[in-house]
Amino acid sequence: MKKILVLCTGNSCRSQIAEGYLRHFAGNKAEVYSAGIETHGVNPKAIATMKEDGIDISQHTSNNIDEYSNIDFDFVITVCDNAKERCPYFPSKAIKFHQNFPDPAKATGTDEEIREEFMRVREMIKSYSQKFVADNL
Repeated sequence: MKKILVLCTGNSCRSQIAEGYLRHFAGNKAEVYSAGIETHGVNPKAIATMKEDGIDISQHTSNNIDEYSNIDFDFVITVCDNAKERCPYFPSKAIKFHQNFPDPAKATGTDEEIREEFMRVREMIKSYSQKFVADNL
């Protein structure tokens, strides 16, 4: 079984959404983890936008990359430029992937505009996750 780590800055939004979709699409082909350079807690709007698409991430936790230093990952996916630049080195044979997604937590405007930005980014991550699983697992 392959092991996948999704990295972002705060492990609150983009990496949580990616973890949810990668788990969904990979099924029993992979163990999926997510972590951040920092931990900011799971964003309630990320939980809500995933629930709208039938994926429950409400039990996810915000984890620091240091918690996974003993796991030999097959794939590491960074989902923001900041995480790619600041990712600490850890010995691993992991194949690294990078895809920068906009941070929906930084969206401004009305509640509806913010919700739409979360949905837009969710769909980008969903598409990426589905393709990643199809191409790599």
